[in-house]
Amino acid sequence: MEKITVIVPCYNEEAALHYYYKEMSRVMDEMNDVDFELLFVNDGSKDKTLEIIFAIFLIITIIAFLSVTQVDLFIKMYIPIAILLFFIIVLTVEYIKKKKFYNAVKESLIELDEKYLIAETIENPSFLDGKLLKNILIETDKSMIEHVNKYKYLQEEYKEYIELWIHEIKTPIAAGKLIVQNNKNEVTKSIDEELDKIEYYVEQALYYARSNTVEKDYCITKCNLQDIVNTVIKKNKDDLINNKIKINIEDINENVYTDSKWIIFILNQIITNCIKYSKTENAEININVEIKKARVILDIKDNGIGIRKGEITKVFEKGFTGSNGRKEGKKSTGIGLYLCRKLCGKLGIGIELNSEENIGTDVKLVFPKNDYNLIE
Repeated sequence: MEKITVIVPCYNEEAALHYYYKEMSRVMDEMNDVDFELLFVNDGSKDKTLEIIFAIFLIITIIAFLSVTQVDLFIKMYIPIAILLFFIIVLTVEYIKKKKFYNAVKESLIELDEKYLIAETIENPSFLDGKLLKNILIETDKSMIEHVNKYKYLQEEYKEYIELWIHEIKTPIAAGKLIVQNNKNEVTKSIDEELDKIEYYVEQALYYARSNTVEKDYCITKCNLQDIVNTVIKKNKDDLINNKIKINIEDINENVYTDSKWIIFILNQIITNCIKYSKTENAEININVEIKKARVILDIKDNGIGIRKGEITKVFEKGFTGSNGRKEGKKSTGIGLYLCRKLCGKLGIGIELNSEENIGTDVKLVFPKNDYNLIE
């Protein structure tokens, strides 16, 4: 009898082998005068191709064996079907196991904020490709953590450099202001104003550098709002006098629990904006305190040029200067109010801003009225 050898190269053919064998069986049955030999060559498949080839080989072998033995026809049909069902059950169980594992991976990925830690949350799989995936994730996570730590180190190093530079630059600024005070005239007056601007921006840079690590640099104590406001007003007295701005302070003798250093910086940013965007005549800044339930609200209101309605929602965004901040003589960095909101968030203080163009701006600092983390 003529013999035909069919060589079948297979690479990840798990889904196709069943259909191939079905069609090939039909062809072999039609050509019963020819002896067929099927050679399946597995080219390093990573799916269940090898197991399926083995199943096909086993079925063909059993059928060939049963065909030459005196066995009941029912048994000849039943045994191959039983073997086939067995492999189908095995593959189904394997599929369910994999589906459960990959669903767990997907859910973990959705729930995790830090996605690179996913390898730490998934269980060890029992199948080869699952183990391979987890090993890849572990190596990826390790590499990511190394890069994150490197970035943190560089960021901390840069922050330390900025802080050192700022402390160093304060010395010549202080020396310059001392020279100006000892040589007062119109020229040195202008120089003093510019030195004040430099000092303001240097301080802003320092607090910006520290804004991501506020928790390492704050100390919650009992602070009097009257003292804090007086400190800020005194700090800006020259600008307030030069711009002829009237300060109206009501009874603000209230105590809150916060870090005085950071609050002075925040309030200074707000007062500086009040001065920068004040009117040329009859300019006023009104400061008062309001008690509402468990909150102490420090209200700073001016009658300046105000903010356009469409820009109010953007004033706390980093780098946003608005139409007022781009005007000649009122150049803005867009960092002041951004820092205020960021630092308020770190300190657990609310900040609210309302404004009307050509009417004025109202900023509220909302302190919780309690004594948590109190250090006397």
